[in-house]
Amino acid sequence: MNIQNTIETAVKEAFKSIYNTEINSVEFQATRKDFEGDITIVVFAFLRFVKGNPVEIGTKIGEYLKENVIEVSDFNVVKGFLNLVIANTTFINDFNKIFTSDNFGITNPNPSDKSVMVEYSSPNTNKPLHLGHIRNNLLGYAVAEIIAAAGNTVYKTQIINDRGIHICKSMLAWKLFGNNETPESTGLKGDKLVGNYYVKFDQEYKKEIADLIASGATEEEAKKQAPLLLEAQKMLLQWEAGDKETVDLWKMMNQWVYDGFDVTYKELGVDFDKNYYESNTYLLGKDVVTNGLASEVFYRKDDGSVWIDLTDEGLDEKIVLRSDGTAVYMTQDIGTAIERFKDYDLKGLTYTVGNEQDYHFKVLFLILKKLGFDWADNLFHLSYGMVDLPSGKMKSREGTVVDADDLMIEMVNTARDISEELGKLEGYSNEEKESLYKTIGLGALKYYILKVDPKKRILFDPKESIDFNGNTGPFIQYTYARIQSILRKAEFDFNQETSGVNLHPKEKEVIKQLQLFPEVIQAGAKNHSPALIANYTYELVKAYNSFYQSVPILGSTNLEEKVFRTRLSKKVGDTIKSAFNLLGIEVPERM
Repeated sequence: MNIQNTIETAVKEAFKSIYNTEINSVEFQATRKDFEGDITIVVFAFLRFVKGNPVEIGTKIGEYLKENVIEVSDFNVVKGFLNLVIANTTFINDFNKIFTSDNFGITNPNPSDKSVMVEYSSPNTNKPLHLGHIRNNLLGYAVAEIIAAAGNTVYKTQIINDRGIHICKSMLAWKLFGNNETPESTGLKGDKLVGNYYVKFDQEYKKEIADLIASGATEEEAKKQAPLLLEAQKMLLQWEAGDKETVDLWKMMNQWVYDGFDVTYKELGVDFDKNYYESNTYLLGKDVVTNGLASEVFYRKDDGSVWIDLTDEGLDEKIVLRSDGTAVYMTQDIGTAIERFKDYDLKGLTYTVGNEQDYHFKVLFLILKKLGFDWADNLFHLSYGMVDLPSGKMKSREGTVVDADDLMIEMVNTARDISEELGKLEGYSNEEKESLYKTIGLGALKYYILKVDPKKRILFDPKESIDFNGNTGPFIQYTYARIQSILRKAEFDFNQETSGVNLHPKEKEVIKQLQLFPEVIQAGAKNHSPALIANYTYELVKAYNSFYQSVPILGSTNLEEKVFRTRLSKKVGDTIKSAFNLLGIEVPERM
């Protein structure tokens, strides 16, 4: 119910009637748990319109509302706060509307509106996905789903970094040390096989550096002169020149990686509507720089390089074209952004990229704005903190990354160990157990990461995340399964509306939480924050469990109460499932 609108209108009328004064807004807040009431008006805020005692003003407004607003059954005033008690019938009528809403809280997109694009993942094709990619993918996917639920058409995309010296390092190492092995011959996922050669390159490169230093070179000289690095640089030039052998090797190894990524994405439960490839986009943006030079957005230095001066905006000077005419990442990003707005009729674009790139995106958005693109105001950098494990920081080239596949397997194994220890799964087949372990394990992983504000760094503890108590995925999943058990046991029709029940305070608390779901989705979309959805779901579950422990549901002797409480349970279950769908988390029917 949006009773706030009704009350706000009535409060404005009250001030006109009592004080002959116009007010332009009413400040609401949740009623403190130690006071009676369902919604609170902050009376202090009215003192700028009328002078007087806040308690006296609150009492007069409360009396007016009780007399003139059918939804207000009573009130009390505590200092400068007017606490309103909302009538039972208002809660019941509103709940009945919620119950019959198939996609409660979800707004269908308007076909005439422009679309939103969300970019996430954007991996390199020289190594498998790791723990950092997991947070990136979970955030990007969830934000895309939430923005869609808020009433937008959304395109999920990634730009695959499939070219560059780092890619050539893996290619060269395979060529020198690989003995023609393949994913099929080794039994390894393609991304892992290629990643092993990225590590192998680094190991051999370090040996060469050590040998050169032993021969009298400085460390800096050795790093630049190591034969392996020179050969990798040569391979990159060959690729850029279109050398057939190099390009064929690049295509073969990249395909191995793509196939491996697809397996990981499927297991993680994320998907994409379109892939962009850096090999197709790395030349984009050069023509934009030429146009920007003509319009004096950019300037050319004596060495021929092209720059933009952003010092007036508190930033610095930024290069957009090297002196040899080659593009930098900024140039590519400028061109790719423009390309995307041409490909799709977009109204906004969200980049899911770690916070180490905060400055890059400030500069990118400002350049696009200076180039005259109105849509630059609708670009958003979903910046997030790193994920750490108790074991410490990860380094890809040294092979110390926490592999995404391995972490997901560990989560499922941990869920298996804890579930078997608790002994909750008697009567399940082995297949049912394994499916449930996966649902619990991956749900725990996703919820633990998504419940944290994206900007915050996370220390991820797999065992801590799989706890059947507290603010965890398994706790919420268990509540959903408990509700499904109640619905299976209900031997009566609970789809019929009820209107004559006398609500228990715990029932009202659950309904209040349900009422918040639509605005939480909108807030989650506006703030690009899955954490709002995750923590809302936890609060809903806490309210439901308090209700579950306080009043009988199927055990009630009053049929209307029994029906209402079962209906209430069902809608809570539906809302948990809907919220978790937005987070990419499955819920089990039994647990």
